[in-house]
Amino acid sequence: MRPRLASFVTALGGGMMAAFACAAMQISSPDLKAGAPMPKANVYTGCGGANLSPALSWSGAPKATRGLALSVIDVNPPPHQWSHWIVVGLPPSSSGLARGVRSLPAGARAVANNFGDAAYDGPCPPPGSGVHHYEITIWALAGPPPPVPPNGPADALGAMLARAAIDHATITVTARR
Repeated sequence: MRPRLASFVTALGGGMMAAFACAAMQISSPDLKAGAPMPKANVYTGCGGANLSPALSWSGAPKATRGLALSVIDVNPPPHQWSHWIVVGLPPSSSGLARGVRSLPAGARAVANNFGDAAYDGPCPPPGSGVHHYEITIWALAGPPPPVPPNGPADALGAMLARAAIDHATITVTARR
């Protein structure tokens, strides 16, 4: 189990273990390679990139899924993780988002990330802070999305989505400056 998810399970109690043990969802991207650096096209403009969201595809949501949420979180900066993109209300029938998407599917909405933008903002770790890991996660929800506070702490957002999720899939990429 990934360290971030393990900490959520510990914080929430062992009951979550069974929900995540049989994860069937998958997430992929023609733009990203798991464990590899984020391409410049997807890096924040202030760090020399084009700040385009990566193309994403997902599949395998459980039949009980009533909605999906998407999060892009830098899990490395202390004292809190940093959100780069939060989308809630994605239809359960959706299967992905195009590169550089500007218009979300009907019913979906972006929530203000830690940059203060209700949009995608790519990686831009502080100079000299080493390699940062960005978890891009699609969350299957059995009910309406939790009330995600704008510009809230990313670790709290992750815990909130983990509590509400019946399944999830994550791809992790890196960036450094």
